[in-house]
Amino acid sequence: MLAIIDLFGNSLIAAALLSVAIGIIGSIMLINRYNYLAASIAHGSYGGVGLALYFSLPLLLSTTLFALALALLLAFLTFKEPKRLDILISVIWAVGMSLGIIFSDLTPGYHSDLLAYLFGDILLVPSSDLYYMIVVDIIVLLFTLRYFHYIIAIAYDKEFAIARNLPVKMIHTLILVLIALTIVMSIRSFGLILVIALFSIPPFIAEKLTKSVQAMMVVSGVIAFLLIVAGLWIAYFFDISATAAIILLASFIFLLFFKGSK
Repeated sequence: MLAIIDLFGNSLIAAALLSVAIGIIGSIMLINRYNYLAASIAHGSYGGVGLALYFSLPLLLSTTLFALALALLLAFLTFKEPKRLDILISVIWAVGMSLGIIFSDLTPGYHSDLLAYLFGDILLVPSSDLYYMIVVDIIVLLFTLRYFHYIIAIAYDKEFAIARNLPVKMIHTLILVLIALTIVMSIRSFGLILVIALFSIPPFIAEKLTKSVQAMMVVSGVIAFLLIVAGLWIAYFFDISATAAIILLASFIFLLFFKGSK
């Protein structure tokens, strides 16, 4: 037992820290239907990975700046070109990934860790990433506590919120910024390809089990943590990828709830 705990080490701490972000940001994404926007930021952020490799920059710094740029661009386009937003999201998604691929190709040498950035490996999360996660979690908590009522009002009736002169543009922009930060904090754990699934499934399940957004956030975080820990155990006993085991387990539970909700 102690050997297993030692093996997981940072993974269990990362699971707890990630669950906080998943519970809060995942729930906000769900009630605002921001999952496609978040997916665009996640996949497009691969451009930041490519830049980090090519210019020998710190991965978290490069990817954070790139993801924040994408978030601000999407926030601007949401209000500037709302009728063409779906197309623009797809273009940003593709351009970001293409830049990442090109810069990776131009970087001399073989980079075996590229797959880790795309698909993640929570067993290899370094201690430095844990500090980043703590900072992001604190920012997410402070933002949610400060603007919770605005978030709810905008999510359920944006036109009414605009009519009441609520800071809709600011809240929308800040939510996308926080989505970008939480995606970056998850990059080494779940990768840019699979991370959106984990930010989407626990909130969906929690929504079926709760009657308020506050409860949904808490239950979603608990579900996320349990799924990650269970996935780690499955990966350990069957000697398979931890990230894939977690996502498949989450998807299986999702299908059960999705079928039951019909």
